[in-house]
Amino acid sequence: MPELPEVETTVRGLRPVLEGARIARLTTRRADLRRPFPGDLAQRMTGAVVTQLGRRAKYGLIGTDRGDTMIFHLGMSGRWRVDPSVELPHDHLIVETGAGRRLALNDPRRFGSVDLVATDRLADYPPFAQMGPEPMGPAFDAAYLARALEGRQAPVKALLLDQRIVAGLGNIYVCEALHIAGIAPSRAGGRIATSRIAGLVDAIKQVLAAAIEAGGSSLRDYVRPDGELGYFSKQWRVYGRAGAACGVCGGQVQRRAEGGRSTFWCANCQR
Repeated sequence: MPELPEVETTVRGLRPVLEGARIARLTTRRADLRRPFPGDLAQRMTGAVVTQLGRRAKYGLIGTDRGDTMIFHLGMSGRWRVDPSVELPHDHLIVETGAGRRLALNDPRRFGSVDLVATDRLADYPPFAQMGPEPMGPAFDAAYLARALEGRQAPVKALLLDQRIVAGLGNIYVCEALHIAGIAPSRAGGRIATSRIAGLVDAIKQVLAAAIEAGGSSLRDYVRPDGELGYFSKQWRVYGRAGAACGVCGGQVQRRAEGGRSTFWCANCQR
């Protein structure tokens, strides 16, 4: 599933095409993805000018001068294609701008979603209502995370994946950040010293920034809007490297499957 860096990369790829552009036409090629498209989506978006593009957690935001924001989630296999030369079978939503640019939202598995909400009510959008702060924003700091983890017996990895604590973190980047910070994913969140929490916050911000710079990690279907593959996977320290040598201590990278997710860590240097 595309995680925060992949969605951020997608938004940055859409910005030169959409920001300031008038939407001349919006067409849906089927009734739904994971759930139905808004019935008035085409009516409310056609003729609108895109005033801003942004991201909240793993959701992309396309705001317009009509006071609406189109919210998209890429699901398991979604991606935007910019100025495609041919139409593909799974191009389920097409956006055409007044400048003649064309965007296609392609989603073979249809686990993605598109919603339309009033911009001034974004905070009330159900997936956003209980979300914690953005991990790259100033509100996510050591003091905040220490308060959020205080007294918690659950594993720190599970707590970091809890969107109520921090918004948008996913499995790949939590594994990577915990390795940078030298913290075992199974350690109880409430048993991490404050000094180590500061290092963990820095590690999270570091790994996300590096992943965005690299265009994200290409897993299965994820491709950037320009058609290129993200190459952060070449920098993975532990994720997907079970049995390989840890680049820090030379120990063996471990893997454990939990609830459909795989955890990767080095038992030698993560405590």
